[in-house]
Amino acid sequence: MHAESHQIARIGWLRAAVLGANDGIVSTASLILGVTASGADRQALLVAGAAGLVAGAMSMAAGEYVSVSSQSDTEAADLARERAELVDDPEFERAELAAIYVGRGVDPATADLVAAQMMAHDALGSHARDELHINDLTAAKPLQAALASALTFTVGALLPLLLAGLLPMGSMVVGEAAGSILFLALLGAISARAGGAPVARPVIRVVFWGALAMALTAGIGRLVGAAV
Repeated sequence: MHAESHQIARIGWLRAAVLGANDGIVSTASLILGVTASGADRQALLVAGAAGLVAGAMSMAAGEYVSVSSQSDTEAADLARERAELVDDPEFERAELAAIYVGRGVDPATADLVAAQMMAHDALGSHARDELHINDLTAAKPLQAALASALTFTVGALLPLLLAGLLPMGSMVVGEAAGSILFLALLGAISARAGGAPVARPVIRVVFWGALAMALTAGIGRLVGAAV
């Protein structure tokens, strides 16, 4: 039988990748715009952008690893508890599994039969899947999330940093903002296609929040530069 391919299988790395790339573009572009608005020269922009890239990539990797590890630890604790309960009271666990199937629309007699067969085949896996909602596709993968976030943050941050090195200083604010918004729109479209979703809403979402972040940072940079 041909196994169907579903977009949900990508959710682990896709979420981390989109978060990393979006944060890379938005944070680095906002940083560059804020420094530019303060009246700094190109060297200051590049130093700030490069420092933001390295710090941001490491922060994303560490943050993803720690947070997803916490999820993984919780899953492991729940599985250990479920394993002990299967040893202590397998009949109760079978009835619990049958009740889950009844709640999904299976008649009680069939639910009892299915629960018994599932328990005989893979008791822990059945409870993990149907009671705890843990499966191979959605289980926490800390290292995968950390690497995906760090790599895509770096790629995302390189794009506005490249603009900072190439654009004339006189049009830096407009060019950096416009280019970064285009990068965000492209990211939204790519992530939507990768996830099998319509394109318009993700594009609008990332462009709106990215533009807001850049506008606020540029405003703060201008205020600080005027005060100094």
